[in-house]
Amino acid sequence: MAKMIHSMIRVRDEARSLAFYELFGLEVAERLDFESFSLIYLSNPESGFELELTVNKGDKTYDLGNGYGHLAFLEDDLETLHGRLAEAGHQPREIKDFAPDGDVVARFFFVADPDGYEIEVLARKGRFANQ
Repeated sequence: MAKMIHSMIRVRDEARSLAFYELFGLEVAERLDFESFSLIYLSNPESGFELELTVNKGDKTYDLGNGYGHLAFLEDDLETLHGRLAEAGHQPREIKDFAPDGDVVARFFFVADPDGYEIEVLARKGRFANQ
């Protein structure tokens, strides 16, 4: 069976992006520098999945388009991370409970990264309790 190993996003400002994703506990696992671009792989001990940041040298104008959805992170302490993101100036949206039939399926909030990518932050509860 195939194993998902990473997702790639293009970023304009490497330092701002690294500072943002460090708030989620991600650290640089490897960095590969080439003449026209750099690849920065971020990970944490919680998961084998990596986020690959591609930093193109030169033209850094990107259009997110309308096909991108979001990346998602699990968090044990949703309120604390929400506060840290707000203190860092990232403007997380309000924490919500998703309970279409009365039972909470998920507790979450969204925040945009410095390049406008949507990030969903989910509490480790409900469907995601054992992940």
